[in-house]
Amino acid sequence: MSFAATFQVLNARRVTTHWTMLNLKQELRLQQKLSPQQIQYIKLLQLPTLALEQRIQQELEVNPLLEEGAAIEETSEADPPEVQEADDDYDWEELLPGGDDLYGYKARVDTSEEWREIPLVAQESLADHLRAQKAFLSLTERDTLIAEQIIGSIDEDGYLRRELVSIVDDIMFNHGLELSEDDVLRVLHDVQRLDPVGIAARSLKECLYVQLEMASEGTPGRSVALKILDQMFEAFTRKRFAQIKGRLGVDDIELKTAFDLIQRCNPKPGEGAFSAQENYITPDFLVRYEDDDFTIYLNGKNTPQLHVSRAYRKMLEQLSDGQQKGPARAVDQETRKFLRNKFDAARWFIDSIRQRHNTLLAVMQEIVSQQEAFFAFGKGHLRPLILKDIADRLGMDISTISRVVSGKYVQCNFGVYELKYFFSEGVATESGDSVSNKEVKAIIASIINEEDKAAPLSDQRMTAKLRERGFQIARRTVTKYREQLGIPVARLRREIVLT
Repeated sequence: MSFAATFQVLNARRVTTHWTMLNLKQELRLQQKLSPQQIQYIKLLQLPTLALEQRIQQELEVNPLLEEGAAIEETSEADPPEVQEADDDYDWEELLPGGDDLYGYKARVDTSEEWREIPLVAQESLADHLRAQKAFLSLTERDTLIAEQIIGSIDEDGYLRRELVSIVDDIMFNHGLELSEDDVLRVLHDVQRLDPVGIAARSLKECLYVQLEMASEGTPGRSVALKILDQMFEAFTRKRFAQIKGRLGVDDIELKTAFDLIQRCNPKPGEGAFSAQENYITPDFLVRYEDDDFTIYLNGKNTPQLHVSRAYRKMLEQLSDGQQKGPARAVDQETRKFLRNKFDAARWFIDSIRQRHNTLLAVMQEIVSQQEAFFAFGKGHLRPLILKDIADRLGMDISTISRVVSGKYVQCNFGVYELKYFFSEGVATESGDSVSNKEVKAIIASIINEEDKAAPLSDQRMTAKLRERGFQIARRTVTKYREQLGIPVARLRREIVLT
C-alpha cells in the first residue's frame, strides 16, 4: 500500500475515533427504587379488610413458615438459650431482630355482636327464576331453545341489548336450526310477559309499554298512558305537557293520572331488591362516640394472628451449625437457603401488616380529629378537608394517605361512610368561615325537594337562595353540584299539579 493510501486510512481512523469520542458522555443520576418490602407494604396498605383477609390466606398457603394463631413460647432443654454463629457468618440476631415481639401480630378489634355477619340465605337467580316460569308457556322444542338464548342474553338491569339477528345466528351455529327474526320476536313477546313483567325489553319505551299492557284494563289512566308511550314518548321524556294535551285531547286530570301511572312502572325490572344482609359493606374502622370521647377500632375480626413457625425456626437453627459434611452438607445448604428465604418472607409479611395497622389507625385518628363535629353530631357539621392536610399533620406522603382512604369505610353512630366522604373543598360564607361543599350539596337537594313542582327553580334562582343563606357561590358552581347529585334541570323536574 502506498504512503498516500496508508495516510488516508490512518486519517479516516483518526476521524472515526475522534467522532466516537465526541459521543461519549458520563451521567450522574439519583434514582430512588423501592425495596421488595416497601412494595409489599404499599400493596397491603391499599387493601380493604376483606381483600386483606384473602391476601393473608394466600400467604399462609405458599409459606410454610407462616402460621396462624398465637405464638407458643416453649422453654425446654431442647431449646437452647442462645444461638451460636455458624462459620458462614450466619447472624441469627440479624435474622431475628426485635426478639419475640416479631412473631405475633394482632390488630385491636371490637368483639361486639354488631360486627358479626349473618349467614346469607341461598336465593334464586333471575335467570333461574325465568327458566322456572318457562314451563308455563307451552313452548315447542325449537321455541325453548330461543327462550334459553334470550334469557342468557339479558343484561344485569333486565334489558336485551343483543340484536335479534345475533340470536338467530347463534342458534344456527350451535344447533343447526334455521330461524327468522320473527321467530325470535314471537318468543321474546312471551318472555317479556314473565315475572318480572317487562324483562328482556329492548328499550325503556318497550319496557314501560309491556308493563302497562299487562295491567288490568280497568286501571285508571291506562289507555292514555299507552297512547303517550306509543305516540308521544319523546314529548313525555321532555315533559312537554301542553303538547301532549293538545295532541291527545286530554285534560289535566287525565294527563296527570296517566303520567303518575307511567312513573309507577319499573324502568329496570332486572334489578332485584337486596336484603339487608346482601347489601352490606364491611367497614374497615369503627368509631364510637361515648361520654364526650372517641374510641377508634381497626376492624380485624376475621384477620388471624400470625407468627413464624417455631418448629421451622429450630430446623433452621440446626442447619446453621455447620456440622454436616459431604453430600448431606450440600442438601442441607439448599434446605437452609429455602427456609431462610421463607423466614424472611414471613418476617417481612408480618412486619408489613403491622405497619399497615399503625398507618391506618394514625390516619383514621387524624380524620376523626379534624372532623370531630361530624362524628359527634352527624350531617351538617362536615368541615372542608383535603388529603394534604392529613399528610402534613402526620408527616406522610399524600400518596400514602390516598392509598389509606381509597376503598375503605368507617362505621360511626350515624351510619357507614367511605373515607373519601370526609374530604371535600370548602365554600366561603359571609362570616368568613368555610363550609364543606358536601354540606352545600345537601342544602341544594333540600331546596329542590321543597320547591314548587309546577315551577321548579332554575340554577340562577337556587344561587340567589343560597346567597340569602350566606353562601358566596357562583351559578356555575350550583350547576356543577346539581349535576353531581344527579338532579335534572328545572324543565325536566316539572310535574303536573292539579289545582
